[in-house]
Amino acid sequence: MATVARNFTRSAFRSTPSTFRTTAARRTFVNVPRQTLRQSFRRGFADEAAPKAAKADIILGVGFVTALAGGYYVYMINNATGANDKAGASGNFQPTFEDYQKVYNTIAKALEENDDYDDGSYGPVLLRLGWHSSGTYDKETGTGGSNGATMRFDPESEHGANAGLKVARDFCEPIKQQYPWISYGDLWTLGAVCAIQEMQGPIIPWRPGRQDRDVSFCTPDGRLPDAAQEQKHVRNIFYRMGFNDQEITALIGAHALGRCHADRSGFDGPWTFSPTVVTNDFYNLLLNEKWAWRKWDGPKQYEDVKTKSLMMLPADMAFVKDKKFREYVGKYAKDNDLWFKDFSAAVTKLFELGVPFTSGEESRMRFKPTIES
Repeated sequence: MATVARNFTRSAFRSTPSTFRTTAARRTFVNVPRQTLRQSFRRGFADEAAPKAAKADIILGVGFVTALAGGYYVYMINNATGANDKAGASGNFQPTFEDYQKVYNTIAKALEENDDYDDGSYGPVLLRLGWHSSGTYDKETGTGGSNGATMRFDPESEHGANAGLKVARDFCEPIKQQYPWISYGDLWTLGAVCAIQEMQGPIIPWRPGRQDRDVSFCTPDGRLPDAAQEQKHVRNIFYRMGFNDQEITALIGAHALGRCHADRSGFDGPWTFSPTVVTNDFYNLLLNEKWAWRKWDGPKQYEDVKTKSLMMLPADMAFVKDKKFREYVGKYAKDNDLWFKDFSAAVTKLFELGVPFTSGEESRMRFKPTIES
């Protein structure tokens, strides 16, 4: 049922002219199938009120469906055998593009079949895993980045910025078991690429070459952005990795996806009305909506004045307060294709930071999204 709703949303977004895709129109249009087809046991978009009746039945229903779906997911992954498994176990396997496409397809299938997380997709948290495993890079010391997949270990797994990412790592684990020849670093970044593309985002060129490392390579806490800070902090974090203002602004557009959780970061709520579809809505909302401080017991964050269902972080607002950042925000708000192009380039760069590739950029692979099949 949820899959039908998401496919309906996808087809609607493909066929809807851009002039129709206003914030208000998308909120009304996208929420109808979610509210109708997901019934009352699933969490909908930000402007849907949670049902008050039949609370006990809802809890039981969620537990049963989650257990059933989770059991099927593990069964499906663990029982999918073939040449990849045998070759991976032998240690002599040299994967080709077709092998990586199979991994991509397996991730996409798992995303499609396990749609009981947050707003109906593990995609946003899978992207966050790839992002946070890469965003620890320090260009001066050459440490950090996606090479090593050191978030597998404490203390890095327990860093505040990585709260909640065990969900994504656990999601990837059955896939790692099916394809033991792929490193965790390659799997996490490929998973993020898959998430972006399956959520109707741009094609992200990707290449393998990350090597798993031990706990001694864990990076110190504080290398990832602090959402409570503003433009000086944002620049310090991203300049350390080697990004410029344009690339930084392109990357922040990923906040069109997912939501914050009060039990993880302390912040709460989604940035946009379509948190499982890659669009330039983050920039449009940031520029065109009125924002005010939210009155609540949590950390300081903004809420939209109109619906009080969306949020922005202090670090997000830095992109309209700062003159240089705001210039790029305006460009991306007006031109989704431009943002797709720049976002793809910036994400590709992010995922490759610090990786000792043995092949050149010409070896980058471009995977076919399953939603186009």
